[in-house]
Amino acid sequence: MRNMLLCFLLFALPAAAEVYTYIDAEGNRVFTDKPTQGNAERIQLAPSNAMSAPGSAPPPPPLAAPASTPMLAYQMLRILVPQPDATIRDSAGNLIVTATSEPGLHPGHGYRLLLDGQAVGDAGRSPVFPLENIDRGTHQLAVEIVDAQGRTVERTPSQPLHMLRISLAQKRTANPCKKDEYGVRPECPLKDKPVEKKDIPFVPFI
Repeated sequence: MRNMLLCFLLFALPAAAEVYTYIDAEGNRVFTDKPTQGNAERIQLAPSNAMSAPGSAPPPPPLAAPASTPMLAYQMLRILVPQPDATIRDSAGNLIVTATSEPGLHPGHGYRLLLDGQAVGDAGRSPVFPLENIDRGTHQLAVEIVDAQGRTVERTPSQPLHMLRISLAQKRTANPCKKDEYGVRPECPLKDKPVEKKDIPFVPFI
């Protein structure tokens, strides 16, 4: 039994250790890693059959890409003023466009006006857009909401607008100039003021 235990200890020693054996005074065979006795013999160990670790562990499975943050949506976006297919009469071609959304603007978003498909100014937090000097004729209006990267989040359908710029001659025809209005009303310039007839002085008959 003792010899069997010594054999287990022998195989448990590291592969690089040297093992010696000798017979002690009582006639028992002793195994050791130190040549303490003069008659100790070195034992040649067989190669270890321990399995070596694989050269490289398999790469871990790739992490799933985080889902991109969905764009914040809007239930409603529309133009309040002017109404679709509205006719605007203004000699200077001025107009104020007003829009609304539900819900209100999310952080980082802005309103932007499109006139005939072209952006008018930069996007901003205000849904009110004053326009000046719009050419007479039919135009297309639309309002969109853009995010911080300039991507369109929501957009209204394009709606027609008819701009009628009344000329000064038309205004004068609708409201004729009076004597004291020349130089006051734009359609009544001083250069068009009729020449006043001077009264002939009364000369008494002699």
